[in-house]
Amino acid sequence: QVPLVESGGGLVQAGGSLRLSCAASSIFSINAMAWYRQAPGQERELVARINSRGSTYYLDSAEGRFTISRDNARNTLFLQMNSLKPEDTAMYYCAAWNYGVNYYYTAPNYWGQGTQVTVSS
Repeated sequence: QVPLVESGGGLVQAGGSLRLSCAASSIFSINAMAWYRQAPGQERELVARINSRGSTYYLDSAEGRFTISRDNARNTLFLQMNSLKPEDTAMYYCAAWNYGVNYYYTAPNYWGQGTQVTVSS
């Protein structure tokens, strides 16, 4: 197993910013990594994903406001969230796929425990 540990969540006013981090014990066996979120009563949704070559995907509502990045030397994944809105309030989860797994169609191999983001209006 590759434990993923998120940090950086918290309470922020609308329009503010937060930076989430996800520390992985070994990133060398991981291809794509992503951030998901789940609000109360809603399904978990993919917010942003980045593969080993740096190619990214964003949820439409996150495009232009959120930036996903990774630092392989530090085994860390980041999500910079700007211009936050109350509808961004959710538990945010870090996830990762092994090499050889089709991350477009397959659920992640690894999950973190989540970090809460709350945006007040």
